[in-house]
Amino acid sequence: MFLIFLVIVFIIYSVYGVINLHRNYSLTSFTRRIKTTDGTPLDKEVFEVGGIFGSNFELLSMDAEQKFEYFRQNASAFKRNYVQYYLRTPVLNIIDANDAELVLNDPRLLSKGLGYKFLHPFIQTGLLTSDGEKWRSRRRLLLPTFNYNILQQFVDIFKQESLNFVETLNTHFKSEDNNAVILLNKLMPILTLNNICETAMGVHLDDRLDCNEYRQHFAKIEKIFFERTTNPIMIFDFIYFKTRAGKNYLKTMETLHAFSSGIIEKRRKLLSDLEKSSENSSIPNDEDMHYSKQRYVLLDSLLRAEKEGLIDHAGICEEVDTFVIAGSDTTAIGLIFAFMNLSLHPEVQQKCYEEMQEHISDDLSNLDMANLAKLQYFNCVLKESQRLYPTAPYISRECSEDTVFKGNILLPKGTQINIHIYDIHRSAKYYEEPEVFKPERFLPEQRKNHPASAFFPFSAGLRSCIGEKFAMLEMKTLMVLVLKNFILEPITYPDEIRCSIGVALRCSHDIKIKLRRRY
Repeated sequence: MFLIFLVIVFIIYSVYGVINLHRNYSLTSFTRRIKTTDGTPLDKEVFEVGGIFGSNFELLSMDAEQKFEYFRQNASAFKRNYVQYYLRTPVLNIIDANDAELVLNDPRLLSKGLGYKFLHPFIQTGLLTSDGEKWRSRRRLLLPTFNYNILQQFVDIFKQESLNFVETLNTHFKSEDNNAVILLNKLMPILTLNNICETAMGVHLDDRLDCNEYRQHFAKIEKIFFERTTNPIMIFDFIYFKTRAGKNYLKTMETLHAFSSGIIEKRRKLLSDLEKSSENSSIPNDEDMHYSKQRYVLLDSLLRAEKEGLIDHAGICEEVDTFVIAGSDTTAIGLIFAFMNLSLHPEVQQKCYEEMQEHISDDLSNLDMANLAKLQYFNCVLKESQRLYPTAPYISRECSEDTVFKGNILLPKGTQINIHIYDIHRSAKYYEEPEVFKPERFLPEQRKNHPASAFFPFSAGLRSCIGEKFAMLEMKTLMVLVLKNFILEPITYPDEIRCSIGVALRCSHDIKIKLRRRY
């Protein structure tokens, strides 16, 4: 009888212990729980998602497109921030603009989220993925390379590359037809890759790796990025890189790194030759004159810093890899959706054309930063397109220590904070008719109708994108050249688009428009 009593007591204490443990830990996710500091129910602060197994089974069964839609449905259903537990980590999902602003301006929350770790084999820990003192020193080093005077030098490059792009578009017309079908997602990345290499790196791509090949290899990297974030086994490097997939990944990276190394060495040689030429002759020859006209670019800052001992060759490679892909991918996505939206809204397209004709001459002789700045409606169109289709649908931060958020929410060390830009941008809480394309909402007199914190396509706060002005300048220049020559008509409509999660916003099929020559 006494033995039965002991068994009952043991069972009661065991059940109590498990219940108490479950209050503090998500047992199936092997992680501490997000709690309130005063012990009040967490659901008064945020919505809690998932049962005893967290969100593991649900999310692990989804592909990239399904996962994108899953987060959209959650935002629509919960209408507030929500917590879930997934693959050994607590996750706080932010869909409130004010809370997003708090996170992005919090100096305790500068570390990028866990997902960025899977980009480390490719871009290592450059400006995009580093944190701490390394991130601060790199940002100080690189920020001056995007000032007004340097950006002015890039307009001529953007103009020439845009003229080349117009020539490419003309090749899609058949002689007997005034219509051409354009696959935006195939053509835009080539243009933007050329632009970033020539402006920020000072190198032509003609004698480097073919653009299409580079894009194909990066697409493989992105596919692997998603697979690794959704596979419990592939998360661990020591396992993954012993598999066939891991070894193929390393080969793909070698090709991409060879591309960036070629860029660095070409620029290094050009600058070295210029120095030698200057030392050996007081009278410049034609070649010297050519070199003297070279623009000061981001890569020059890195090479100068290398001489001063502020960065080594590996660090230069990190930043070149980072800026080549980030600087080309973001603007490509922005342009794809901007042109799609222009094709869908002829009245908006006409307003852009009229504004452009007022400020930019047909011979483009006055196409410079000053006149591009006058294209205010262009700005509205680009911003509205970025609102609906932000390049990064979400960004993430990681708590490097136990962190109290908003005074009452205790986030354990390692908590992932996902800020859902896509959902904030499309929230009826901040925008009237949020699904409708209305560039006028960004006119100065209407900006007061939505908070500044509800629009941040280039991130915001302490880690905001240093290339935002560069990207806007590049996109406006191409819009001018294309609208000068063509009328855009729709083929792909928004309800046909199926977005998916990747390194940036992706679509599962081609986005097409039709062009008609203006003249």
